Amino acid sequence: MFDYRFQWRVVFKHWPELLDAALLTMELTFLSVFLGLLIGMVMSVWRKSENKVLFWFTATWVALARNTPALLQIYLFYFGLGALGIHLSSYAAVLAAITFNNVGYLIEILRGGLDSINLAQRGAALGLGMRPWQVYVYVIFPQVLRAVFLPITNQVVWAMLGTSLGMIIGLQELTGMTTFLQSQTFRPFEFYLVAAVIYLIICEIMLMSARLIARQYFRW
Repeated sequence: MFDYRFQWRVVFKHWPELLDAALLTMELTFLSVFLGLLIGMVMSVWRKSENKVLFWFTATWVALARNTPALLQIYLFYFGLGALGIHLSSYAAVLAAITFNNVGYLIEILRGGLDSINLAQRGAALGLGMRPWQVYVYVIFPQVLRAVFLPITNQVVWAMLGTSLGMIIGLQELTGMTTFLQSQTFRPFEFYLVAAVIYLIICEIMLMSARLIARQYFRW
């Protein structure tokens, strides 16, 4: 018979640790997406380049990032590089792996945005004396980001959920800390349920914020 006795006070006792872990999760999420966007914007242009080296470099990145498990990518950055003498902390390995994965998806998202923009504007801007990088920074990508804002938001949510894989190499983000605490207190149901609620709340806040931003600033 079901006679499990809930002990929520154990969770409340460890609330500061859970909060710190949730903040670490959000830090990893936004930093990986920020770096992913910076790299992805450059490489989305390369993806459309006539230069075969740049094209195949980005195509290979996209294929590896999208067609291999994120967990395997974390292993490669942590254990693989470690075997070569390049030792990353668990934080750095997860950040590098999630950023690598984000870039693979963001390249394709941004490339779709570039396809939706009339690139005749590029020639016009160059004719006005702007440099190529200025054209993309000030003319092209502001329109691209407007067009793909919501798909990027979905990628942010995925990145946050992906950080949970860091527990496998000892990173105490939200899932890692939850696993550690339940192993110390033997209260798995309470801790995992609270962690799930925290993830849900963070995701809903991000999605609601994205919708408000899109409605306020990205009206067509």
